[in-house]
Amino acid sequence: MGLSVGILRPTIVRIAHHPWFRRLATQTRPGRAVARRFVAGETLAEAMAVARTLGEEGIAAMLDHLGENAGTQLQALAAREAYLSALGAIADATDLDAAISVKLTQLGLDESIERCWGNLAPILDAAAARRSSVMIDMESHGYVDDTLVVLARAHERYERTGVALQAYLRRTEQDAFGLPPGCRVRLVKGAYLEPSDVAHERKQDVDVAFARLFSTLLQRNHPIDIATHDRGLIEGVRERVDRLDGGWSRVEFQMLYGVRRDLQAQLAGQGYPVRVYIPYGTEWYPYLTRRLAERPANLWFFFSNLVRTAR
Repeated sequence: MGLSVGILRPTIVRIAHHPWFRRLATQTRPGRAVARRFVAGETLAEAMAVARTLGEEGIAAMLDHLGENAGTQLQALAAREAYLSALGAIADATDLDAAISVKLTQLGLDESIERCWGNLAPILDAAAARRSSVMIDMESHGYVDDTLVVLARAHERYERTGVALQAYLRRTEQDAFGLPPGCRVRLVKGAYLEPSDVAHERKQDVDVAFARLFSTLLQRNHPIDIATHDRGLIEGVRERVDRLDGGWSRVEFQMLYGVRRDLQAQLAGQGYPVRVYIPYGTEWYPYLTRRLAERPANLWFFFSNLVRTAR
């Protein structure tokens, strides 16, 4: 990820975690207004409104109730109820193509796998009753082993459970061979700030790892969500899948709400399957900091629009 990761990303992370910047983003009207570029809102109703707007453009939705590292059992239970509510809203919106994405630390993984499972299992059962897909987010590298353990159990309980894999982690190439057969994979570059012994730092190395992982997953017959805004990687995937008979029945493009809207619309307009990851909820600040850090242009967008909004 080159200069943006090796030098700029740590600097941006430090800025984003400074108390004055957090206050600017979360406690001022201009700051919150600009943050809405990347976050649908704080309520499920706001997220569903965004999903409906995207649906009118032929773009599917992935609802992401924001939050990580539940500190108490009550917080984990509240997260479970939020996911169940999202599934209920999806079931009521019969005209929408929508799924949910969950974070296991939000469901109690820091306490134990069993505590997390106790909250995840009802979500899987509710999704199964509605035939909705559930994707498990991959968090920072220390959670990968436990996440894969939970994934295997979850996929056995409900086959439409998938997982995100992060191309920048050096271990991911081996992890891909241990996935449950037929498990859906959301292939991402990775957005957490990781040490160099754990993750590739140069953009070209991450891109090579991403392309290699795509080939591996395709050959092993996994449905794959290509979650990137990188035109080069998108073109490579498109050229390869276009040549496959029925390839687009198990490959789709995924992008983040508020990022590369032009590219989302272009791909959808050309008939390619596109799904947008829609984050919402009150715990949106950590998500925002990752979006700002992964692309320096996002931080420039934030400050330039902050000035414009404040006028």
